[in-house]
Amino acid sequence: MKQIGRRIRAYFNTRFGFFVLAIVLFWLKTYWAYNTKFNLGVKGDMQQLLLAINPIPTTILLFGIALYLSGHKSYITMLIVDTLTSVWLFANILYYREFSDFLTFALIKGSGAVSNNLSKGILGIMDPSDWYVFLDVIVLILLLLFRVIRMSTAPVKKRTAVAISALAVCLIGANLSMAYSDRSGLLTRTFDNNYIVKYLGLNAYTVVDGVKTAKTSAAKANAKASDLDSVKKFLKNNQATPNVEYTGVAKGKNVFIIHLESFQQFLIDFKWQGTEVTPNLNKLYHESDTLSFDNFFNQVGQGKTADAEMMLENSLYGTAEGSAMVADGTTNTFQAAPAILGQMGYTTAAFHGDVPSFWNRDNAYRSWGYDYFISKAYYPSGKGFEVGYGLKDKIFMKYSTQYVEQLPQPFYAKLITVTNHYPYELDKKNQSIAKTKTGDKTVDGYVQTAKYLDQSIGEFMAWLKTSGLEKNSLLVFYGDHYGISGNHKKAIAKLLGRSDFNDFDNAQFQRVPLMLHMPGLRGGVNHTYGGEIDVLPTLENLLGVKSSNYIQFGSDLLSKDRDQTVAFRNGDFVTPTYTKVGSSYYETQTGELIRKLTAEQKDAVDTATNRVTTALSLSDRVLNSDLLRFYTPNGFTKVDKSQYSYNKKKAEKKLKEAQSENTSVMSQNKGESLLDKYITDAPELATEGETQDAESSSSAKKADSKKASSSKQDDK
Repeated sequence: MKQIGRRIRAYFNTRFGFFVLAIVLFWLKTYWAYNTKFNLGVKGDMQQLLLAINPIPTTILLFGIALYLSGHKSYITMLIVDTLTSVWLFANILYYREFSDFLTFALIKGSGAVSNNLSKGILGIMDPSDWYVFLDVIVLILLLLFRVIRMSTAPVKKRTAVAISALAVCLIGANLSMAYSDRSGLLTRTFDNNYIVKYLGLNAYTVVDGVKTAKTSAAKANAKASDLDSVKKFLKNNQATPNVEYTGVAKGKNVFIIHLESFQQFLIDFKWQGTEVTPNLNKLYHESDTLSFDNFFNQVGQGKTADAEMMLENSLYGTAEGSAMVADGTTNTFQAAPAILGQMGYTTAAFHGDVPSFWNRDNAYRSWGYDYFISKAYYPSGKGFEVGYGLKDKIFMKYSTQYVEQLPQPFYAKLITVTNHYPYELDKKNQSIAKTKTGDKTVDGYVQTAKYLDQSIGEFMAWLKTSGLEKNSLLVFYGDHYGISGNHKKAIAKLLGRSDFNDFDNAQFQRVPLMLHMPGLRGGVNHTYGGEIDVLPTLENLLGVKSSNYIQFGSDLLSKDRDQTVAFRNGDFVTPTYTKVGSSYYETQTGELIRKLTAEQKDAVDTATNRVTTALSLSDRVLNSDLLRFYTPNGFTKVDKSQYSYNKKKAEKKLKEAQSENTSVMSQNKGESLLDKYITDAPELATEGETQDAESSSSAKKADSKKASSSKQDDK
């Protein structure tokens, strides 16, 4: 035995032996991570085999670089490569836990636009076992430091190094061939990054993503007007006739888009310990003059909130590689809701209590044609005013009204709430309901921040009635994306009182609220299946705008002949009949797994799959190639981004001048602000039963430099 041990040690004391040891350790930890840190949906012996072997070819290729070097440089290079690939694996583990997807170059490129407050979120999702991915690096370093393994100075023959690289390339080819035998069109038809990692591995996925990113850059440079022909043809062939009974019923009305951060449909009428979590939204949902949709799905990808905004205001899907607002918001041509309505006489404004650069909003909103972007610098600051990603909702909603009341009517105003955002933390003085008891930190605080959001909506609705705006406005409430990801299945099952929560359940769990509220509107709960891509065409019909003039991939949710296939960004879908998750199909109404498709079922799912794949790819083409620059609808003027400035002083001056039009709430109230009529129980604003001085000085009419200097964000 001692002799065998000496031979093994002698082998590892060679450079090639150390190379083999490094590969084995890296493979073990990667395979462990695949099975414990990701939900790749591995099914069948072939997929299990591919998952097990796919880390090996690229690891041999990357680590093999060190064999071309001599002496200590070879060992150091191997350790550097091992460390860098481990860091990449670690980063993807953290990202996947929250977003159920892998990092992309587009996402990394735009990380500066989303980095605000992320450190707190990362600490919240980190698990101690995540650090195990660095264990192999530590082991190798310790083996060398304590001379258990000695560095060999004996050179590796160049032909041996070349042979190792050639072997790696051959193994990559074999891996790809095996993958295609199980999943044809893997690199050309799939929209789900899980497939690429499952079949080819994380390193190969990185290369594939890099190639896609390069192709996207080239696509814009080489695009031409005729590239829009296939888009126009698809939209014409799949056009749904808008519901004429609702055409123009909200024409000339103000429009409020209320963005309910991370708010899921299950919260409607949900009770915890006998208490309604969202009583104000529940009331709105069931009112006779509210159109509510109970089969309305979020359709976001990696861009999450940014994807929801892209769909809501452009009826274009977010891209597969990251946030289109970040990647394309500055340079692309758009025909968004603010520009469409702005050219019809509407004043348009977006409100967000965070820095304007987040998700590249300051640039994207110019491209979309927003007249005003009321961001962090416009609001008062104070102790405890912010949480996570910006101003707390009660404070945000209150101080947004000082600008809402100045907007010339009719106006289009989008208010983006943020308090109900991961990691769902709220200070005790703002908590009005106990945490749930699933044992999952991510899940248990969710009801507390959701209730706080609901309370802020109740306060805002009360002010709308006081100001008289409610009777002349259409309010659109929508949830932007899931609040609890499918990586928390056990906690979700416990929260919902279920024994199990599977992939089908998670697909159905992607429902979010959509409520259209307006006095006199013929409402009710509508059961049609649709998603965020459909909001703009629905809104346009209500306002009397002909959506067929524009390149939009959604359809009027109230249309009687619309296709009810809801596309998810990864290529999965939900219809009233069938649900596709990965390579599995389910009966939507029962959740029963279809183990073998009948001929009729196969035709139905193939038709839905083709529709989804085509819609997603064509929408990607529009964004990635900036095709809207080649098309200007009749009566529409291309947005000139240089005409928009969101500088606070300029905006306030412009609003002051606009009061002469005598159409704003403030001007109709003889120039007096109604901010003091806004009632909130926000504890941060209460001082001995009165609000802070910030409140009395915050109306636009009396705003002074002191408020501006108190802001944490300087005017640009």
